[in-house]
Amino acid sequence: MVCHGTLNPYLHISNRLAQRGHRIYFFIPTNTKPKLEQFNLHPYLITFIPVTVPHVHGLPHGAETTTDISYPLHPLLMTAMDLTQPSIEASLTALKPHFIFFDLAHWVPAMARRLGIKSIVYYVVSPAVVSYVFSPSRKLHDKYELTEADLVQPPIGFPPSSIKLSSHEARGIADQALKQFGGISFMEKIFISQSDCDAIGFKVCAEIEGRFCDYIEKQLGKPVILAGPVVPVPSNSTLEERWNKWLGGFEAKTVIFVHLEVSVYLGRSSFKNLFWVWSSPRTGETGVVHGGWVQQPLILAHPSVGCNLTHCGYGSLLEALVTECELVLMPQYGDQIINSRLMSGDLEVGVEVEMGEEDGLFTREGVCKAIRLVMEVDGEVGKKVRANHGKWREFLLSKNLDSSYIDGFIQKLQGLLQ
Repeated sequence: MVCHGTLNPYLHISNRLAQRGHRIYFFIPTNTKPKLEQFNLHPYLITFIPVTVPHVHGLPHGAETTTDISYPLHPLLMTAMDLTQPSIEASLTALKPHFIFFDLAHWVPAMARRLGIKSIVYYVVSPAVVSYVFSPSRKLHDKYELTEADLVQPPIGFPPSSIKLSSHEARGIADQALKQFGGISFMEKIFISQSDCDAIGFKVCAEIEGRFCDYIEKQLGKPVILAGPVVPVPSNSTLEERWNKWLGGFEAKTVIFVHLEVSVYLGRSSFKNLFWVWSSPRTGETGVVHGGWVQQPLILAHPSVGCNLTHCGYGSLLEALVTECELVLMPQYGDQIINSRLMSGDLEVGVEVEMGEEDGLFTREGVCKAIRLVMEVDGEVGKKVRANHGKWREFLLSKNLDSSYIDGFIQKLQGLLQ
């Protein structure tokens, strides 16, 4: 799926590899290219190759990424992206790279093999998600189907974990897995990609999710290589004056930053008794509602911001772990739910908002309760999550962690060429 939540992590790993002298060719939708060029830290080694996304009936003309469309149209966009195969193959034939990194383009491994290129599924989601939902030990029904009953329980041999799903959560993930993209389901895409690729890569540390990575490697019988957290390189830019001025009007650690990803679909039934606004930017004495891109790392680093209420996208969570803001977890669907259980249960670095066991609906009381628990200075829960968060923040910011993982990642890639 082409979304900024995927493009950004791919550019982050590209910057790390280019820093060590490797040449990168980065396929990117034509109109999206200008938006990412400023984040290309090595333009002499990272070349953006524009790709025209074919039009598919039902998609708005010019739609290229998930930010251009509503959530129900995502399957059509993935269908359109599958139609780029001929142009991608023509480019790869001319470029002759050693490796191609991909995520959901299930046709890449077979194409790469024809061209003598090694294919790497580079996941930007948690290994816990991949091992829980897409483990080969799950006995699939006809047409790669998984049911609610299947997903309520972890797969055979799943590592010890507090991760579990309610019935409605399992049902939602099962429904997503069955969605069709140009005649092929999401689940089938994943299974073909995993079975046909040469290796699987993750942007994660073994210290955090190594047991899940070991499980995947054993299940698939192929290398799983870790790039480390690959958090963005600190920017030299400064926070926009309008946000800096507004945040500067509050005492330290009193502002709550709420981040709901633009691609998250929230219908009217997603909340009970919770008033919220999503429209053009509005500012007031005690609140701001903004519908566009913001400088999230710089906002979270501002002294007045003390709490980060997040939708639990994996990239956002890794970035949040290196800040001093307390984490309140409000997952919406799919992988976000498993991410939240990993953070709130296994790592105990945040508090998940309570939701209805049967319907999965959030309430204003539930949101307020989670915020109070995590922010109370003398509260038992707050003390525990702050201590655990601080431990992992210190670890992720430790000297040479990033470079040692990237060096190991490169060595294992080179080993695939032997």
